[in-house]
Amino acid sequence: MLGLKEKIEAVLQERIIPSLAMHGGGVEIMAVDEEKGSVKLKLTGQCIGCSFADLTFVGLVEEELKAKIPELKIVEAEE
Repeated sequence: MLGLKEKIEAVLQERIIPSLAMHGGGVEIMAVDEEKGSVKLKLTGQCIGCSFADLTFVGLVEEELKAKIPELKIVEAEE
């Protein structure tokens, strides 16, 4: 059975990273807490400083991860 980090990595690779890469951006996992069901992520590339970064994080990254991984409760952005 996959751990939380592996599930997050799989969703990022399948769905989120390709979408961000089309615009020159990316995302990195900074920390995962299996007990709390949380992940801290950092947007990279062209996402840094983009005026749509917050919308992208909530509307694409957070929404997609929570939809695909029910045990994931908290998705945080690292500044």
